[in-house]
Amino acid sequence: MSTPTRPRAVPSNPPAPRAPAARRAGEQRLGSRAVTSKATRARIAAPTGPRAKSGGSVPGALRSGTSKSGKAKAGAAHAAGLKAAGSKARPKAPAARKAPRSGTYLALLGTIAVLNAVGVVMVLSASSVVSITNYGSAWYFFERQLIWTVFGVAAFLLVGRVDYRRWRRFVRPLMIATVAMLMLVLVPGFGVYVAGSRRWLGFGSWRFQPSEVAKLALLLFTADLLTRRKDELGDWRRVLRPALLVVACVGGLVMLEPDLDSTLLLALIAAAVLVAGGIRMRHLVAVGGSGLVLVTALALAAPYRRARVLTFLHPTADAGNTGYQIVQSLIALGTGGLTGVGLGAGRAKWHFLPNAHTDFIFAVIGEELGLVGALLVLSLFFAFAVLGVRVAARAPDRFGMLLASGITVWVTAQAAINIGGVVGLLPVSGIPLPFVSFGGSSLVFTMIGAGILANIARQAK
Repeated sequence: MSTPTRPRAVPSNPPAPRAPAARRAGEQRLGSRAVTSKATRARIAAPTGPRAKSGGSVPGALRSGTSKSGKAKAGAAHAAGLKAAGSKARPKAPAARKAPRSGTYLALLGTIAVLNAVGVVMVLSASSVVSITNYGSAWYFFERQLIWTVFGVAAFLLVGRVDYRRWRRFVRPLMIATVAMLMLVLVPGFGVYVAGSRRWLGFGSWRFQPSEVAKLALLLFTADLLTRRKDELGDWRRVLRPALLVVACVGGLVMLEPDLDSTLLLALIAAAVLVAGGIRMRHLVAVGGSGLVLVTALALAAPYRRARVLTFLHPTADAGNTGYQIVQSLIALGTGGLTGVGLGAGRAKWHFLPNAHTDFIFAVIGEELGLVGALLVLSLFFAFAVLGVRVAARAPDRFGMLLASGITVWVTAQAAINIGGVVGLLPVSGIPLPFVSFGGSSLVFTMIGAGILANIARQAK
């Protein structure tokens, strides 16, 4: 009888038989790894550079260690190969192109150029009679204006190429020099005394007004102050008080010359920078109200200034004396009509209109070029104002914005005061028409201010 065989225990989870396809895939992966590793080792061992292409055995020379020179040559060839490969892999960056000049910058240049051209031509026409009478030549004032225009254009081009931020370095020395000149002009023997005021420094016909330098110095000081202390605008002791002290110092010295018109213009420039800088409105209202009361008191204090104010209210009441100049100005404007009597054919400059080539040159423009010419000049100043506001709005930083705002108000407010006096809307002033009236220091420093504005426009956003 045979012994029965015990059945073998079958495991509960028997291993799944390996599929032939999976086995073949695994073998292929292992084979590819082996091939890859072999290829990697071969690529690392293979020489690079020109010697490998020519068939030279750099690795063999290195392994044999035949000489140090061979190693050095191999290293140099390897580095050259890497450099060549890198130069091929990385394309060269295109050369940086110069940023195109904006339309605002070009329009500003054109406006300033046309105003200067109008000024040179009209000074020749308005001053010819006075030049012949006093100096025997019709070209006397024209030649000097032409020289000052060349100086002004040179200053404009030079300042226009200097980054406006560099002016911050000269704020303090320029202010000190301005105060020193304003004090020196009051000293007899140094300041030139003309027509009841002492406003000029220099000799002969080569003179300048320190009050023109004061406009630039005060503008730079106020703009720099509001830039440095932009986080303290709410504290009037830190921002408003030092600005008012400097304005009072500079304006007081100008007022001693005496020159109320320039003092008022200095206050307007500082006020424009304060408003653009974000000074609190209640502080501005308080300062503006106090300033208005002070200007009114100063205008009525001196007899000749009081006569100007009263003449402005009733110019024909004393047409032969205090109202003579404004009446002759209105006659010249009325004579011009729509298109004018013709360039050079005006009659007001024949000793009828005083200061025809300086403060009242706009009346000569209205007479000889008519309403068309007068509107052309007005449109140029309006364009300057619009362009200045645009430059201030697009300035790269706060300092540029404040400078652009101050320069725009400087030029446009001075033009408004002059033209307002000529047409009888404001009391007669001694402020020249910017870029147009005869005057060296006024033209040069106005061109410097315009050059700073042009530099900001070149860098505008």
